Amino acid sequence: MNKWIQKSITLANSPGYLDKLQEVYPVTIETVRPLDLTIKAALKEAYERRDNLRLIKTLLSLDKFPVKDPYVAFLRKDDKFLGYNPQTVRRIAERIRTGGFDEMIKGIEEPKEFNRQIGTLFKKYLPKMGYPILPLEEFESHRGIALLKGSEADLEDYANDKLGCRLKKEPDLLAKAGKHYIIGEAKFLTDVGGHQNAQFADALTLLKSRAGRAIRVAVLDGVVWIKGGSKMYKQVCRLDKPALTALLLKEFLQSLE
Repeated sequence: MNKWIQKSITLANSPGYLDKLQEVYPVTIETVRPLDLTIKAALKEAYERRDNLRLIKTLLSLDKFPVKDPYVAFLRKDDKFLGYNPQTVRRIAERIRTGGFDEMIKGIEEPKEFNRQIGTLFKKYLPKMGYPILPLEEFESHRGIALLKGSEADLEDYANDKLGCRLKKEPDLLAKAGKHYIIGEAKFLTDVGGHQNAQFADALTLLKSRAGRAIRVAVLDGVVWIKGGSKMYKQVCRLDKPALTALLLKEFLQSLE
């Protein structure tokens, strides 16, 4: 078993793991996302006039759709799909109407789910480790530990163009420790099954590829480390590459200097 996996299992099954993890993934009481009054008025008019096309088109332009429906993501891709699929538009609109206008607004304004904040929270934690976050030229010439500064696209481009990693999405972590480059995927796995298994598999996809000259690491937290018979736990124990809790990330980077 990789030593970082063993250290993570020990740490996660010891007193204080979750208490310390809150520094990385703090859970705060989120306020509602207030809807712009102009948009609210447009929704009210479309709702009362039973203009289904305008109603759904306006709702799709917002960050939060008021109901969960498996067809919404497809409709978001292009406005033309609204015209192509009038029965689907009508079905979703009527479903929204069963709850009433106020319930629709409530659904739009409700806070983001914690699982949708995890990636952002990890990136907010990285500067707290105390290492410099540097633009490209300074990052490449830096001799100690540093993180690459830039957009998600910048990190993906660097990993692919400079390091040859052949990534299909941006890494959550791109760091340098001495002569070593590190790319990582971070996941906080709050349960087993369903979407959480997909998130775990996403981290393993990055970890298992051998393309490029960067050290790959899966920064995993949550139920994955609980000793037992879960499929997730058994899989992580069989890995031959580093997977570790975010609480050990600083120690891991220091070991590469």
